[in-house]
Amino acid sequence: MRVVLQKVSHAQVSIAGEVVGRIGKGYMLLVGFAPNDGDAELDYLVHKIVNLRVFEDENGKMNRGLKDVDGEILSVSQFTLYADTRHGNRPGFSDAAKPEIAEPLYDRFNAKLAATGIHVETGRFGADMQVELENDGPVTIIYEK
Repeated sequence: MRVVLQKVSHAQVSIAGEVVGRIGKGYMLLVGFAPNDGDAELDYLVHKIVNLRVFEDENGKMNRGLKDVDGEILSVSQFTLYADTRHGNRPGFSDAAKPEIAEPLYDRFNAKLAATGIHVETGRFGADMQVELENDGPVTIIYEK
Protein backbone atom coordinates (compact mmCIF):
# COMPACT_ATOMS: atom_id res chain seq x y z
CA MET A 1 0.00 0.00 0.00
CA ARG A 2 1.27 3.44 -0.88
CA VAL A 3 -0.07 6.76 0.31
CA VAL A 4 1.09 10.23 -0.64
CA LEU A 5 -0.11 12.68 2.01
CA GLN A 6 -0.20 16.40 1.29
CA LYS A 7 -0.99 18.87 4.09
CA VAL A 8 -3.53 21.32 2.64
CA SER A 9 -5.48 24.40 3.61
CA HIS A 10 -8.25 23.13 1.32
CA ALA A 11 -8.75 20.57 -1.45
CA GLN A 12 -11.45 19.22 -3.71
CA VAL A 13 -11.96 16.49 -6.27
CA SER A 14 -14.29 16.81 -9.25
CA ILE A 15 -15.63 14.45 -11.89
CA ALA A 16 -16.91 15.93 -15.16
CA GLY A 17 -17.15 19.36 -13.54
CA GLU A 18 -19.09 18.15 -10.47
CA VAL A 19 -17.39 18.45 -7.07
CA VAL A 20 -17.69 15.05 -5.37
CA GLY A 21 -15.42 15.69 -2.37
CA ARG A 22 -14.22 18.85 -0.63
CA ILE A 23 -12.32 19.57 2.59
CA GLY A 24 -10.85 22.50 4.45
CA LYS A 25 -7.68 22.19 6.51
CA GLY A 26 -6.26 18.70 6.61
CA TYR A 27 -4.73 16.04 4.40
CA MET A 28 -5.21 15.22 0.75
CA LEU A 29 -4.30 11.54 0.26
CA LEU A 30 -3.44 9.72 -2.94
CA VAL A 31 -3.91 6.03 -2.17
CA GLY A 32 -2.73 2.97 -4.13
CA PHE A 33 -2.86 -0.75 -3.37
CA ALA A 34 -0.80 -3.82 -4.19
CA PRO A 35 -2.38 -7.24 -4.76
CA ASN A 36 -1.38 -8.64 -1.35
CA ASP A 37 -2.53 -5.70 0.76
CA GLY A 38 -4.99 -6.38 3.56
CA ASP A 39 -6.21 -5.18 6.93
CA ALA A 40 -2.74 -5.16 8.49
CA GLU A 41 -1.57 -2.56 5.96
CA LEU A 42 -4.79 -0.57 6.27
CA ASP A 43 -4.64 -0.50 10.08
CA TYR A 44 -0.97 0.47 10.14
CA LEU A 45 -1.42 3.38 7.74
CA VAL A 46 -4.64 4.62 9.33
CA HIS A 47 -2.78 4.79 12.65
CA LYS A 48 0.23 6.57 11.12
CA ILE A 49 -1.88 9.11 9.20
CA VAL A 50 -4.30 9.97 12.00
CA ASN A 51 -1.47 10.40 14.51
CA LEU A 52 0.95 12.30 12.26
CA ARG A 53 1.95 15.61 13.86
CA VAL A 54 2.70 18.18 11.16
CA PHE A 55 0.52 21.10 12.22
CA GLU A 56 2.22 23.94 14.07
CA ASP A 57 1.73 24.48 17.79
CA GLU A 58 1.81 27.88 19.55
CA ASN A 59 5.63 27.88 19.19
CA GLY A 60 5.59 27.23 15.46
CA LYS A 61 6.79 23.62 15.85
CA MET A 62 5.21 20.74 13.92
CA ASN A 63 3.65 19.21 17.01
CA ARG A 64 -0.11 19.00 16.43
CA GLY A 65 -2.10 16.25 14.77
CA LEU A 66 -5.17 16.22 12.58
CA LYS A 67 -7.59 15.88 15.50
CA ASP A 68 -5.88 18.76 17.35
CA VAL A 69 -6.76 21.14 14.51
CA ASP A 70 -10.18 19.67 13.60
CA GLY A 71 -8.68 18.64 10.28
CA GLU A 72 -10.29 16.61 7.52
CA ILE A 73 -9.14 14.08 4.94
CA LEU A 74 -9.75 13.95 1.19
CA SER A 75 -8.86 10.44 -0.03
CA VAL A 76 -8.39 9.77 -3.75
CA SER A 77 -7.62 6.36 -5.24
CA GLN A 78 -4.48 6.41 -7.40
CA PHE A 79 -3.29 3.14 -8.95
CA THR A 80 -0.51 5.02 -10.77
CA LEU A 81 1.42 5.13 -7.47
CA TYR A 82 2.50 1.63 -8.51
CA ALA A 83 3.88 2.71 -11.90
CA ASP A 84 6.94 0.79 -13.03
CA THR A 85 9.10 3.15 -15.07
CA ARG A 86 12.28 1.07 -15.24
CA HIS A 87 11.82 -0.04 -18.85
CA GLY A 88 10.94 2.17 -21.79
CA ASN A 89 8.98 5.40 -21.62
CA ARG A 90 5.49 4.10 -20.91
CA PRO A 91 4.81 3.05 -17.31
CA GLY A 92 3.62 -0.43 -16.48
CA PHE A 93 1.07 -1.05 -13.74
CA SER A 94 1.35 -4.80 -13.12
CA ASP A 95 2.37 -4.11 -9.48
CA ALA A 96 -0.95 -2.38 -8.75
CA ALA A 97 -3.88 -4.36 -7.38
CA LYS A 98 -6.63 -5.13 -9.88
CA PRO A 99 -9.80 -3.04 -9.40
CA GLU A 100 -11.75 -5.95 -7.88
CA ILE A 101 -9.12 -6.13 -5.12
CA ALA A 102 -8.29 -2.43 -4.79
CA GLU A 103 -11.81 -1.01 -4.61
CA PRO A 104 -12.88 -2.93 -1.47
CA LEU A 105 -9.52 -2.07 0.13
CA TYR A 106 -10.06 1.61 -0.68
CA ASP A 107 -13.56 1.51 0.81
CA ARG A 108 -12.31 -0.22 4.00
CA PHE A 109 -9.39 2.20 4.31
CA ASN A 110 -11.72 5.19 4.16
CA ALA A 111 -14.16 3.59 6.61
CA LYS A 112 -11.32 2.93 9.05
CA LEU A 113 -10.15 6.55 8.74
CA ALA A 114 -13.70 7.80 9.39
CA ALA A 115 -14.06 5.44 12.38
CA THR A 116 -11.33 7.44 14.14
CA GLY A 117 -13.65 10.47 14.24
CA ILE A 118 -12.00 12.30 11.35
CA HIS A 119 -14.28 13.68 8.62
CA VAL A 120 -13.37 11.90 5.36
CA GLU A 121 -14.35 12.89 1.84
CA THR A 122 -13.44 10.77 -1.19
CA GLY A 123 -13.17 10.74 -4.90
CA ARG A 124 -14.84 7.99 -6.90
CA PHE A 125 -12.86 4.80 -7.45
CA GLY A 126 -11.84 4.32 -11.09
CA ALA A 127 -13.18 7.67 -12.27
CA ASP A 128 -11.29 10.30 -14.25
CA MET A 129 -10.91 12.87 -11.47
CA GLN A 130 -9.60 16.40 -11.32
CA VAL A 131 -7.97 17.32 -8.01
CA GLU A 132 -7.41 20.87 -6.80
CA LEU A 133 -5.53 21.70 -3.62
CA GLU A 134 -3.76 24.48 -1.84
CA ASN A 135 -0.62 23.31 -0.06
CA ASP A 136 -0.18 24.22 3.58
CA GLY A 137 3.53 24.28 4.10
CA PRO A 138 4.30 22.56 1.78
CA VAL A 139 4.38 19.26 3.62
CA THR A 140 4.33 16.03 1.62
CA ILE A 141 4.81 12.63 3.29
CA ILE A 142 5.07 9.31 1.45
CA TYR A 143 3.99 6.14 3.25
CA GLU A 144 4.57 2.61 2.06
CA LYS A 145 3.60 -0.57 3.88
